[in-house]
Amino acid sequence: MTKRVEIYGQELPGIPWEDRPEGSGSIIWRSKKNPIIPRDLLPDSNSIFNSAVIPFDGRFAGVFRVDNTTRHMDLYSGKSDDGINWKLEAEPIKFYCDEEETGKSEYKYDPRVVRLEDKYYITWCNGYHGPTIGVGYTTDFNNFYQLENAFLPFNRNGVLFPRRIRGKYLMLSRPSDNGHTPFGDIFLSESPDIIHWGKHRHVMSTVNGSWQSTKIGAGPVPIETSEGWLLLYHGVLTSCNGFVYSMGAALLDIDQPWKILYRTKCYLLSPQEDYECVGDVPNVVFPCAALHDSATGKIAIYYGAADTVVGLAFTEVEMLVNYIKENSL
Repeated sequence: MTKRVEIYGQELPGIPWEDRPEGSGSIIWRSKKNPIIPRDLLPDSNSIFNSAVIPFDGRFAGVFRVDNTTRHMDLYSGKSDDGINWKLEAEPIKFYCDEEETGKSEYKYDPRVVRLEDKYYITWCNGYHGPTIGVGYTTDFNNFYQLENAFLPFNRNGVLFPRRIRGKYLMLSRPSDNGHTPFGDIFLSESPDIIHWGKHRHVMSTVNGSWQSTKIGAGPVPIETSEGWLLLYHGVLTSCNGFVYSMGAALLDIDQPWKILYRTKCYLLSPQEDYECVGDVPNVVFPCAALHDSATGKIAIYYGAADTVVGLAFTEVEMLVNYIKENSL
């Protein structure tokens, strides 16, 4: 008998959900309501994408990347009753800082949110003399506090694990450069206090001649399962028409998560719908958040589409984990 794959975590009976379309063999399938967040949800938004959501107080809360009509990139708070229909605050998040220097930032984008102990931590790409990883937290999604940047520039795609491992906080990241990075592997770092980071370990490299040949980066917060840490990530290839961003997944060792157990050979979701192929940056599927229900194994994935809107997709943990194991590099 095949062992059932379990998600370790809270039950989420109100998870947004649509059954897989009849006759479909897709491991991940799109919401029929896509894009669930349009580019013009706010009066001065040029685009809303690459955003993070999380269960909060019986509802849902999130931190959203909004590029306004001056094309300034910043983070906005939002709430939703059902995880699909969102109301965003009209003004960007104002982070409180203990020191003035901490709050200096030319831009903020591509957030992730994780509940870690008694706080909700936000990580994002922070413009401090080049892109690096900003870290902040909230307890109510009304008041936000900023900590020190995790790393020196240049770095992106900072993603915290949802619990300590061997007594340490862990973060995935992708060291990069100051431009639209044409390279990048995933690394893991640890910290005793979410301020000081070290013991950097290599996790994953790109794969020549594939959908993930140019660069890769961690997506949503890893999901703890009975088969290891489930990591959704983006992979990029360089086509004759520029970068193409797709979604893949991996299983990491539960106690030593820099060790890959399995990793998808094929992409799981690639830009194929109009709203993924046409926008400010064409051909982008960029996962940033994943809700999950431990009781049913349902997973709802939020992803940026064409750097313009937010899409939603679905899968089931057993289906996904078995596919990763059976179709691994």
